[in-house]
Formats: sequence, structure tokens, C-alpha cells
Amino acid sequence: MISGLRALVAGALLLPLAACGSGDGRADRGGAVTTASSGADPAAEAGAGLGSVSAATPASSAPAAVPRNSGGAVLVVGPGRAYRTPCQAIAAAKAGDTVQIDAKGNSGYAGDVCGWSTDGLMIVGFNGRAHIDAAGKNSKGKGTWVIAGKNTTVDNVELSGAAVPDGNGAAIRQEGAGLTLRRSFLHDNQNGILAGDNTASDIVVESTELARNGAGDGYTHNLYLGHVRSFTLRYSWSHDAKVGHLVKSRALVNDILYNRITGENGSDSYEIDLPNGGRTRIVGNIVQQGKGSQNPNIIAYGEEGAPNPDSRLSVAGNTIVNDLGRGTAIMVGSAVTGPVLVQNNILAGGGTLVSQSGATTAGNCTAADPRFTDRAGFDYRLATGSPCIDKGVAPAANLAATAQYVHPLGHKARTVTGAAPDAGAFE
Repeated sequence: MISGLRALVAGALLLPLAACGSGDGRADRGGAVTTASSGADPAAEAGAGLGSVSAATPASSAPAAVPRNSGGAVLVVGPGRAYRTPCQAIAAAKAGDTVQIDAKGNSGYAGDVCGWSTDGLMIVGFNGRAHIDAAGKNSKGKGTWVIAGKNTTVDNVELSGAAVPDGNGAAIRQEGAGLTLRRSFLHDNQNGILAGDNTASDIVVESTELARNGAGDGYTHNLYLGHVRSFTLRYSWSHDAKVGHLVKSRALVNDILYNRITGENGSDSYEIDLPNGGRTRIVGNIVQQGKGSQNPNIIAYGEEGAPNPDSRLSVAGNTIVNDLGRGTAIMVGSAVTGPVLVQNNILAGGGTLVSQSGATTAGNCTAADPRFTDRAGFDYRLATGSPCIDKGVAPAANLAATAQYVHPLGHKARTVTGAAPDAGAFE
């Protein structure tokens, strides 16, 4: 509905569609299900559920399995630690250092907001997820963490409550080049992530939940990235934004892979908005438009004109559910001249699959009843007898869905089990 020029923005690393880690063997539903392996590396996984530090552990150190940079010092935050709050440690950190935040101290981190220009920091929670609630405070009138440093990694952190008087506050305001955000939870902020134009910047968001962000004005979003070099979103869940978009990016390259992007009970506008196009793959996602959506179109590409150089759109192996019951699943702006590729998707709930008359389409399933396992429960796996089973066609190599999302924030490998690929995000 509203594209939003007021907020600044950002992007992420372009990575190939590689084989992914396997699940844990429990149910892998498309809705509210059990967890499987996340997109984090093994060291990060090991640090995710660490228990209490033993009495023999020095106050200046955290358990050895907590992720850290390969070089630099480790600054530990929390009760009885060298630093009382995350921002104290961040202020003391040098380039390449690691700040490890003990979640046992979460009650003391409220209102701990700051900005920094130190390069190469890793900030990681342990003993659970470290939580900083802005609690009515902000850094530089911009948000909770204002990051001017380059190549920052944020891991296992929860940020909430970012608000500023002009209505454009962000949990993470990314101003430097390069951000990796993993295994984190950004919710109930005016913006989740907000990043400005920087064509030297690559932004990766993986195994992260973004929820209920937005000031309700249509200009603030769960995630809003400007003209950055690349943006990768994978194994993540963005949902229930307040009037704004679930995902918005002006990046030159966008890889949106194996996520759950769902309006559900929110009032979001577009589920995915790429207003300046870009070389884009949207592969293996669950994309659902809720009944409260502010705009009947689900994925918007190039609708603001002046597409980025080398703009190409491929939408493959996604399950798109239109609970609003009208509009267009893939709306392509008139300035986009090349044909978009729409392949092996499911569109359920009605509406037009793609607006571009010259689009290349194959293997899509638009059956009135795809026979989902539990549509009301957001479980979009295909039940026996679904008309979408074996409906797909052999995809191009860089569009083959090699993984599928496992809720919450996980993924497992996907392989073709029948005569042809199933349409949609699940095999």
C-alpha cells in the first residue's frame, strides 16, 4: 500500500543455494512446529543453549563453546562479570573483539542503548538469549543499536521497544558496511532493522524472528534495507508487522531463501517489497497474506520504477497463500522489461499469480484446494492426494530448492521423492 521513502535501508551476502543441515527428526510442519537445525554454524549451535557458568569459571570469561571471533579479546557482560551492561563492553571493545552477553543479567539491561564505529565486532548472547529492551531510551535519536562499524555480527540477541520521537526508531540502525544477524529476535520496535544506502554493504539475516515491528504509519517495517550490495534472508520468520512490510529491500542483489514470511494476524502491507528490483531469487519460502493486510498484492517487484542494474526476478518453489482472497501474488512494475521467471510455486486462495504478461511460467499449481495438512494452523505441507504433488518441472541449477523451512527458524535438506518436484515449499 505504502512504499515508504522516509525510512533509510540496507542488504546482504550473496550465497549459492547449498545443501543444508538436516532436521532433528521431529515433525517439520509449515506452521507452528518443532525446531530443527538452524542456519548457524556448529559453534554457534553449541553456544545457544549453554547452562550456568560453574563456580570455577572466572568472572571475566564465558563458557568456551560460546561463539567468538577468531582473533581479538573477549569482553563478558553480566552479573559478576567484568562489564555490567552490553554498552559498557561495546564502548571498551577494539576492532575484532567479541562481546559475550550473559542472559542471566537481562533484567539489568533495560534502557542500555548505544552506537559505535568499531569494526568487526561480534556480539553474542549465552545462558539463553540476551535481551535488551530500549525502555523509552534511544541512541542518537535513531534506535537501540546504531552501528557505524563495518562487518558486525550479532548472534542470539533479543531487541525490543525501539522508539524515537519522529517515529522512525530501529532495533538495529545499520550505517556501516556489512552485518550478519543470526538466531535473534527483533520485535515490537518502530523498525526491526533499518539500513541506509551503502553499495559496499552485504547483509545476512538467518534463523531470526522479526515480529510486530512498525509504528503503524506504513513507513516503518519489520526489515527495511536500502541500496546495499546484497541481502540474504534465510531460515527466518518475519510476521505480523504493523501496517508496514514484512520484508523490504532495495539491494542490488536479493536472495530470499527458505523463510516463513506470514501476515497471520497482523496488518502488514506487502509481504515482500523490492521497489527497485535487483537481481533476485525468491526460493522455497512460505509466503502468506493475512486477512488484515493493507494491500492485496503479496510480492511487489520494481513498482517504484528505475530498476537497479541487472534486475532479474526468479520466484521458484514457494508456497503462496492468499487469505485476503484477492489481488496479485507477484506484482511486477511496468519499468521491468525482462520476463520474470515463475516456476514450481503454489498459489492458494485466489487472485492472479503474476501481473507481467510476458512472464515465463511453468510447473505452478493454482488448484482451488491444494490439500494442505492444516491450512488454519499454517501447516502447508501437502497431504496425500494433493494436486500439487509432482506438479513441478526440473528447475535451473540456481533455482533448485535444496532445503525447506522447519518451524521455528530451522531448515532441513529437500530432495525430490517422486517423478517430478512437488510444487511449493515442501516435498
